[in-house]
Amino acid sequence: MLPHPTLAAHYPTPEAKPEFVNRLFDRGAKHYDAVVDWGFLHSGAAYRRRTLKQHGLRPGDHLLDVACGTGLVAVEAAKILGTAENITCLDPSAGMLAVARTKLTARFVLGRAENMPLADNSFDFLTMGYALRHVTSLEQTFREYRRVLKPTGKLLILEVTKPAGRFPRFLFRLYFGRTYPFLTRLFTRSKEARDMMHYYWETMDACVPPTDVLAALRAAGLRDVKRDTVLGLFSEYSAVKA
Repeated sequence: MLPHPTLAAHYPTPEAKPEFVNRLFDRGAKHYDAVVDWGFLHSGAAYRRRTLKQHGLRPGDHLLDVACGTGLVAVEAAKILGTAENITCLDPSAGMLAVARTKLTARFVLGRAENMPLADNSFDFLTMGYALRHVTSLEQTFREYRRVLKPTGKLLILEVTKPAGRFPRFLFRLYFGRTYPFLTRLFTRSKEARDMMHYYWETMDACVPPTDVLAALRAAGLRDVKRDTVLGLFSEYSAVKA
């Protein structure tokens, strides 16, 4: 299952998606942290740290942060763990990994969620922050998650989800579809950063509904699958390896 239909304006086939996405994030990587920080009203770090704690990340856990980007989730996880030595950060974008490497002394791996160059049964906790829309197959990705998790290991996927209701969806589209990309270009003076955030919106708008994500997690053999929501906008998907 694709996380969203092929966006033909950007790439012609699903197979061409990874190259397009990598190039997009490589070019916008140096602007990413600043854009995300003000775009979410400086609330992102506290939210990530609180959510990791609520879902059970504890000192001593070995953590895999998939699609780690510039390390925003991993940095908050290190504060809970008390160290970055137990953290592995995986991302397909060399540009995003280069930024992440300046923040913490974790293990960094260049790779994709759908085919991770990591051993079976290696991690107590797996995270993915706001990147599920960028994979090429939900089922394949979730099978990989199950493979690398230790028995009883937990995964936590954070996402922004299009809200229900006509008026909330109007506000969602107005902010993420128009205002956010416009302000990104205005403040960064970077077309690449603007394009990155416009694509961010396009994938959120086209993403499959949460019920499909939950079904794909169950189909991968994970248990205790659930979705918690915050403000009707932020989704926290969690599951455990049986």
